[in-house]
Amino acid sequence: MDNKVELLAVVNDRGEIIKNLPRSEIHGNPSLMHRVVHVLVFNSEEDLLLQKRSMNKDVAPGKWDTSVGGHVNADETLDEAVKREMEEELGITSCDLEFLYNYIHSNEYETELVYTYSCSHDGEINFQKDEIDEVRSWSMAEIKRNIGNGTLSDNFEHEIQTYLKQYPSG
Repeated sequence: MDNKVELLAVVNDRGEIIKNLPRSEIHGNPSLMHRVVHVLVFNSEEDLLLQKRSMNKDVAPGKWDTSVGGHVNADETLDEAVKREMEEELGITSCDLEFLYNYIHSNEYETELVYTYSCSHDGEINFQKDEIDEVRSWSMAEIKRNIGNGTLSDNFEHEIQTYLKQYPSG
């Protein structure tokens, strides 16, 4: 894949690939749904690791977001993408990933078909400093207190509400 042009697959609501387009054509056009992977990284205390997005990100700069989130490149499987994103964003190379669910997230900027995984990790975190300003663990009570106050990305708020519907005791 050409490193200068990030190609993403435009998909339907079943995840079937319609065509490949550059990210630059997909972002900013919510009619072009693309695949992303998210990972909810919990520790043994059942706190959830969140990342604070860099201020130079084009989506949700400076907001707290899902532990790991990234595009599935046009030439990747979901498994390849989730492992790549875990290593790129947090430096985690081994974690027992469990697929949880998928859903569609749409806003005025983009539409994503999100595939969410979880894992438990208590080891070292070496986060990607050019894309992430900070990482820290949050209790579920702290996350719930911050929903709707502008601290969390709209995508993460959708994610955590989806998670809590599936896992109410979470």
